[in-house]
Amino acid sequence: MDILFHSLKHGIMISVFVFVMMVFVDYLNVLTGGGMSRIIKGGRWRQYFIASFFGAVPGCLGSFMNVTFYVRGLISFGAIAGSMLATSGDAAFVMLAMFPGKAILLFIILFIMGFGFSFLYDKLAVFFKIKPCEECKVINIHKDSECRLLNSGEIIKNLKNISFQRFLILLLIAVFIYAFLTGIAGHDKASWQNITLVSLLFLTGIIVITVPEHYLEEHIWNHILKKHFWKILLWTVGALFLLDTGLELWNLEGFVREHMLSVIFLACLVGIIPDSGPHLIFVAMFAKGMVPFSVLLASSIVQDGHGMLPLLSYTIKDPLKIKLFNFTVGVLTGFILYSLGF
Repeated sequence: MDILFHSLKHGIMISVFVFVMMVFVDYLNVLTGGGMSRIIKGGRWRQYFIASFFGAVPGCLGSFMNVTFYVRGLISFGAIAGSMLATSGDAAFVMLAMFPGKAILLFIILFIMGFGFSFLYDKLAVFFKIKPCEECKVINIHKDSECRLLNSGEIIKNLKNISFQRFLILLLIAVFIYAFLTGIAGHDKASWQNITLVSLLFLTGIIVITVPEHYLEEHIWNHILKKHFWKILLWTVGALFLLDTGLELWNLEGFVREHMLSVIFLACLVGIIPDSGPHLIFVAMFAKGMVPFSVLLASSIVQDGHGMLPLLSYTIKDPLKIKLFNFTVGVLTGFILYSLGF
């Protein structure tokens, strides 16, 4: 029961963040007449830089944002794969606390590798004929102006004649805000993650109150909520529950300690698991001097915290391909650096 509650807490946090980011990206894109899409899609190298930067930022929020960009077709397959390579997830905060200097060096290396391998991954995507994110068909931008920023007339009109969809979305937002403020969902109620989510949810509520009925129904209700949100929530909670249950039954740390000759390969193998928790074994071992930097880097290349979970609700094929690419890079990088004495 404790495992299920833990999975629900963190699954709701991930799903809500992805939801609000999808709302923001769609809203800003429509508000600017597609301007946001043009900024991010301005060039492949720009995509690689933005995605890898967000990926290298400690925590999983940058990865969730990249997933939002990817499923909207704003970044390429190479960019999302490179961003996952650059991601350390929530384990980044632990590393900063245990060995800050080396942690920052690791993040810089991961950012550079993510940026560089994004280009290679896109070349491989062409070679292997990988078609990115076919499952998500995003609503086109309408030529007429659907959104006006903080229009007081629209707010009064929308609240006076509030529809069922608008009322239900606002109610859900209020429930989520309460859950994060009280610590029922997410991390501790005073954590920066929960505070960030409460702020984002408040802004989302303003958007929901402001937008016209047509935009609310087509973009937020039919597309984001009905098509994506419930899938993200079910996939995320289900994956976290299975993962936590498996780790409870399998003494992963003891297994690693008994097979030190294969530790680099094992570190990359463990990195496939969509959670930062198992990666902390290698973080702790590195902090204690039990494994070299090559093991930590190899594990960090493959693992991406919970960053991949929202993408699984859209497509299974793309996460598998991304993991395969990053697993190969992680193993090769680990073996090469280890042979060089790192």
